[in-house]
Amino acid sequence: MKILSEAISLIINLDRALVDILVVTFKMSISSSIISLILGVPIGIIYGYKDYKVSKILIVINRTLMGMPPVVCGLLCYLLFSGVGPLRHLRLLYTIPGMVIAQVLLITPIVIGTMEPFVEKLYPVMADTLNGMKISEMKKVSLIVSESKYELVSIYLIAFSRAIAEVGAVSMVGGAIIFKTNVMTTAIMNYTNMGDFNMAMALGIVLLMISFLVNVIATIMQFRR
Repeated sequence: MKILSEAISLIINLDRALVDILVVTFKMSISSSIISLILGVPIGIIYGYKDYKVSKILIVINRTLMGMPPVVCGLLCYLLFSGVGPLRHLRLLYTIPGMVIAQVLLITPIVIGTMEPFVEKLYPVMADTLNGMKISEMKKVSLIVSESKYELVSIYLIAFSRAIAEVGAVSMVGGAIIFKTNVMTTAIMNYTNMGDFNMAMALGIVLLMISFLVNVIATIMQFRR
């Protein structure tokens, strides 16, 4: 109980280290989830209504990438960004932009894989109208997006939840540097290892609260849809 009360006190008093970790976490999570949504939704829509052999192969590849272990993605990014990697001159290692790139590589396949089956069910309902209008592919994608508003919100929440809960890739690429690249998940591990259970518990409470809020919004979206 003492640890819990002190953890709540840290949250109420807006502890400087806690606030800094939250700021870094939200910068990374919001950026990576928005970029993943922008990249993944159009691809998911095309996969959903294009019935080509190539698209089927790409769907299988994407589903494989959806299950990519975060540590593998982190390793690939580390090798790209490190002193011997081809992108070393960009100085992305141990930075928030580097962490965002790693997150985008992890989350975009999930966005594509979530959007694709939804469009596969939606498109037959719209097919006659869209084909009769004889519009371009870009216009088709735009109209499908306009008919998928609630689904897009749900997909974004999934992407955001995945980003904010990630540990492996961001730990390897970001290095969990205090006041620079330390996010909630890596900070919980670090503070636990250091024996600072008050801060670890405070971060855990905040993470659970965010997860609860995201799930409440997702549930409301499902009912509206």
